Amino acid sequence: MTAIEAVDARAYRIPTPEPESDGTLTWDATTMVVVEVRAAGTTGLGWTYADASCVPLIHGTLAPAVLGQDVLDVPAAWSAMQRRIRNLGRPGLVSCAMSAVDIALWDAAARVLGVALSRLLGRAHQDAALYGSGGFTSQSTGELRDQLDRWVHEQRIPRVKIKIGQDGGQDVDRDLARVATAREVIGDGTELYVDANGGYTRGQARRVARRLAGHDVRWFEEPVSSDDLEGLAELRRATTIDVAAGEYGYDLVYFGRMVRAGAVDCLQIDVTRCGGYTEWRRAAAVAAAAGLEVSGHCAPNLSAHAAVATPNFRHLEWFADHDRIESAFLDGALDPAGGRVRPDPDVPGHGLTLKAADLEPYGKD
Repeated sequence: MTAIEAVDARAYRIPTPEPESDGTLTWDATTMVVVEVRAAGTTGLGWTYADASCVPLIHGTLAPAVLGQDVLDVPAAWSAMQRRIRNLGRPGLVSCAMSAVDIALWDAAARVLGVALSRLLGRAHQDAALYGSGGFTSQSTGELRDQLDRWVHEQRIPRVKIKIGQDGGQDVDRDLARVATAREVIGDGTELYVDANGGYTRGQARRVARRLAGHDVRWFEEPVSSDDLEGLAELRRATTIDVAAGEYGYDLVYFGRMVRAGAVDCLQIDVTRCGGYTEWRRAAAVAAAAGLEVSGHCAPNLSAHAAVATPNFRHLEWFADHDRIESAFLDGALDPAGGRVRPDPDVPGHGLTLKAADLEPYGKD
């Protein structure tokens, strides 16, 4: 038995270059909650993008549930955390905290065994397709053009996504103008996706979808609130564009409801929210049972390892905000150029190492 000896967590608040916004939210910083798990002289690394309040939850509740357990038995440790948080409620920050610990546990287990995390999970693909994601509603037309040009013409990424749903659906004309601009910049050979972040009503979403089809948009993410499963299913019946949602799935029950409602053409899973790699695999199986593919939401360098271990996988979201953080503060970060990434099958764990000294100025005590 290789016992888990320590679980540590810390939060870092990293400002954005300028305020960013989507259809329903504006932010000027991103908080990264980092977890390190130690066993047999080895450290596993995990993280989530959530509130700093995850840190005391990890130290006070989750760590005691896993300390002393065998680091190789990650599902057992996950189940112990699940039992410990019964009276706290699973969805939301609790699940984000569990995700970060679970990810660190899987990384530690793989490093102890000396194998790549993707091999420990069970590799199904050699690499994973991705799409560039950003196009914030706060961007000027010039900024949007520059970002799209960099993705498509410099990095050769063949799929891109922009935000629409301006001010909660209050400026549809600007939304559609930005879509037209995007298509002009990327040309006809690049797939164009949009994300309304739940900003539209059902009627708006139907009308916007008709206009989006004229620009050959292939992916309409959260056209209405992801809580409105009937609305998502209704739009799915009304358009040929793929409807997607699932990023706010914090437990298996959520994903089951979404799939049974016929709400999506592709189920999104966020490994830093859903419960980590342990729950990702179960959510992907729920989708597979319904003949659906899954797409990785954000945290691209962590999602890539789950991606290549998931048979029914479509693509990763290479989210600009998380890419800037992971590229700056992690050694071993993957390069999205060419539109595909390949986690190294010969590097133990997920191959990512925190640049602790560089991140230290952003620490929240």
